[in-house]
Amino acid sequence: MRKGITFLSGVAMSALLMLPVPATAAPHANTVVAVVNGEEITIGHMILSRATLPAQYQQLPADVLYNAILDQLIQQTALKQALHGEVPHYIELSLENESRSLLAAEVIETVMRKATTEEDLLAAYDAEYSDGDGGDEFNASHILVETEEEAQIVKLELDAGANFATLAQEKSTGPSGPSGGELGWFGKGRMVPEFEEAVLKLKSGEVSDPIQTQFGWHVIILNERRKTSAPEFEAVREELATKLQNEAVEARVNELTTSAEIERPEVEDLDPAILQNLDLVRN
Repeated sequence: MRKGITFLSGVAMSALLMLPVPATAAPHANTVVAVVNGEEITIGHMILSRATLPAQYQQLPADVLYNAILDQLIQQTALKQALHGEVPHYIELSLENESRSLLAAEVIETVMRKATTEEDLLAAYDAEYSDGDGGDEFNASHILVETEEEAQIVKLELDAGANFATLAQEKSTGPSGPSGGELGWFGKGRMVPEFEEAVLKLKSGEVSDPIQTQFGWHVIILNERRKTSAPEFEAVREELATKLQNEAVEARVNELTTSAEIERPEVEDLDPAILQNLDLVRN
């Protein structure tokens, strides 16, 4: 036997070969894929970079994207290091804003997720439709004009016995004018608030006083009102989820801001237009 060299017997060698080979860990978010002057780039960095790409780029082959993203991150890291750790003030502010936004969004996502369990959705459905009633639907027509004076004249003519559809064809500026002002059937939430509020007060065949919306002045006739049957749960699942999420987020935001210690110092001679001055953060 030579000094310093150990020979294994055939049995020992066989036993050694039968030992389990340590498993290689699967790549994960913290797996390092490049190091630039000691600064690591990980798969996690690459995943998030890919997620922010425009949709057309995300359709590229995986290997093409992988190499392109890694090259970009390497170049960006080298460029960033040229600042030698000095971060411009406007970038510090941008990073603070981005961090604030992302963390706030994470809280909102958690609130929304917890508010829409299957039990919550079913409870909301039962509360809304337990009587089998899907709510009211309305069939209405309107005449849309530009001024209140024109609307008052329309109302007077209708009160004097003018035919609503004929008058709508003659005077309405809305797209429904040629069809006599008919809007068809619609439920609550489908019309702007002022219009809906006026419709809710009308009985079938009744004509409203002139009301104003963002589109102009309306005179409305309610042609018919009817009850609808409750929709199937799956048909309104998304609607219920959105409602529960909005309510939960609003409640959580109010809770946190009410309990927070918030100060708003008075700033003398503050012109709101100062927000347009980017030079203030770049100097």
